[in-house]
This record gives sequence, structure tokens and C-alpha cells, in this order.
Amino acid sequence: MANHQSAEKRNRQSQVRRLKNRANKTRMRNAIKAVDTAIDAGSQEDAKVALQTALPVIAKTASKGTIHKKNASRKISRLTKRVNKMQAAA
Repeated sequence: MANHQSAEKRNRQSQVRRLKNRANKTRMRNAIKAVDTAIDAGSQEDAKVALQTALPVIAKTASKGTIHKKNASRKISRLTKRVNKMQAAA
């Protein structure tokens, strides 16, 4: 346990940041899951709409520093590729 005032403050700050990061990550995962579900169901329109809502969520998660920006870019690229592949197949 922290014994100094500055260490106690640092502990409080890290706990708040941890909760914010966790909420951001959960929001991002749910958005990605919505795209995956639409792709698995074979619904092109739902997949397109879910992708358009997921992209800003992923980008915002990266801008907050919860995930690395290249990680976000990779996720966006792969999701977009999957949706485009599904539309091309139809």
C-alpha cells in the first residue's frame, strides 16, 4: 500500500484511468462484435451500418490511448476488408 501522499494520488489516478480504459475497450469490443454478428448472419446492410458505427469507436479508443493507433488501424482495416469481401461475394 502507498505510504506517501504522491504515491496515494498516483494510485487513485491509475484506478480511475483503469476504469476508463476498461469502459473504452468494452465499447470497442461490442462494436466489433456487432460487425462480426452481421457478417456471420450474412446481412450486408446490417454489416455496413455496424461497420460505420464501429470505425469511429475504434478510432476514439486509440485517440484516448487505450489501444495503440496501429492496433486500431489494423482492426479497422481487417473489419473493412471482411465487409467488402462479403459484399463482393454477393
